[in-house]
Amino acid sequence: MAEEAESLVEAIRPVARSYFPPETSPAHDWFHVQRVETNAQRLLAELSDADTECVRLAVLLHDIGRAKEDAGEIEDHAVWGADESERILREHGAAEEAIETVRHCIHAHRYSNAIEPETIEAEIVSDADNLDAMGAVGIARCFAYGGELGSPIHDPSLPPEDDPTSAGKTQFNHLHRKILDLPNRMYTDAGRDLADERTGFVREFLAQFERETTGER
Repeated sequence: MAEEAESLVEAIRPVARSYFPPETSPAHDWFHVQRVETNAQRLLAELSDADTECVRLAVLLHDIGRAKEDAGEIEDHAVWGADESERILREHGAAEEAIETVRHCIHAHRYSNAIEPETIEAEIVSDADNLDAMGAVGIARCFAYGGELGSPIHDPSLPPEDDPTSAGKTQFNHLHRKILDLPNRMYTDAGRDLADERTGFVREFLAQFERETTGER
């Protein structure tokens, strides 16, 4: 049974990889998927009651619609990705129960959709994905994606507390508004522990950033 599960995961891996063309945003590229997979493996080590195969499949497939959304071809990569993943998994002979589990993981993983995970598998995928938005990697992704969008790094006339947007008009504000809020969206104890450590690093970075912009350092 374990060999069959591993076989399905490895059969899906190149299929999922094919949805990430070279021009994919570095904030949501295949390397992001690999990091989320590593995060998920750490969480799975603490949560033995989860279906490991479903988590691994969902991680590989969770962002297959991201490049299409960024290109304006679809509206929501989580919704599209859930549907496309069902088609892929059914073509590869996955069990119906596994397909439904993976569908929900993908549908619920997106932060901005505010869809609550209803299974331990969906909680793990959500936590693993959110962890990649925190810490040193999260900072790098924030500025990479902000650069693509052309948003300012920092506007001293618009501090985070006065920013009227939910995500932040600048990348500095985005870190305050969204990234520091991510620990509140963690579902597993293991995920929360890692989130606390990584957001601690983000807070240190932001403090240093402010000291440099004000001339204190």
